[in-house]
Amino acid sequence: MQNNFVYTGYPSLAEYLQSLADEPYRKMQNKIVPGVEDILGVRVPKLRSLAAQLAKGDWRACLANLRDASMEEIMLRGFIIGKAKVEQDELFSLIADFVPKINSWAVCDGFCSSVKAAAKDKQRLFAFLQPYLHSGREYELRFAVIMLMDYFITDEYIDTVLKIYSQVCHDGYYVKMGVAWALSVCFVKYPEQTMDCLKTGGLDDWTYNKTLQKIVESFRVDDETKAVVREMKRRVK
Repeated sequence: MQNNFVYTGYPSLAEYLQSLADEPYRKMQNKIVPGVEDILGVRVPKLRSLAAQLAKGDWRACLANLRDASMEEIMLRGFIIGKAKVEQDELFSLIADFVPKINSWAVCDGFCSSVKAAAKDKQRLFAFLQPYLHSGREYELRFAVIMLMDYFITDEYIDTVLKIYSQVCHDGYYVKMGVAWALSVCFVKYPEQTMDCLKTGGLDDWTYNKTLQKIVESFRVDDETKAVVREMKRRVK
C-alpha cells in the first residue's frame, strides 16, 4: 500500500492514529460526544492534515484498509473523501457509502464541511439529499440538515430551505439541535425571511425555543434584535 511514508514506523494507519491521541482531549470528547465508545482523542486539525497527505497517494487503498474501529478512523475516512480528486459520480457514490457510518454529531458535521466539491453541482446535490431529509434515522437526517446549512443558505435556495426546516419532524436530539443551529445561521444571513418562518412555520416548541436561543447567542445579531427575539419565546408547560 502506498502512503506508508505518512506513518513510517507504524504497522498500520490505525496504530499511527493511536500515537496521535491526546488523553485530555479524549476525556473532553467523551463528554461532548456522548454514546460513542471508541474515541482515541486525536484533534481534528491533525486528522484533516493526515487526510490531505493520504489523499495525495493511493487513497482508495487507504479507504479499503480503514476498519472504522474508532471515531477518528471514521472521521479520517470522511476527510479523505473530501480531499480526494475524483469525478462527481464517484464522489456521490463515496458520500452515499459514508453516510450510514455516521454515528455522532462530530462525524456528521466534520464530514459535511469537508465535501465542498459535491456543491459544484447544486441541483444534483439538492436532489441527492432528498431521501435523507425523509429518513427516520437520526444521523442521516442530521446529515441532510447540515448539508443544507453548509451549501444552500443562498439567495436561490433560502425560501426552500426554510420551508424544509420548518417541516422536519423527528424526535432525535441531534436532529432538533441541527435544525435550530441551521435556522440561526439562516437568521444571520436572511433575518426577514427567517423571522417569517419562525412566526408561521410548524416547528415544535423545543426546536423553536432552541432556535431563538441560538440566535440570541450569535455575535452577529445586534442587541436590539436579540431583545425582540427573546420576547418570542414560547411558554411551555
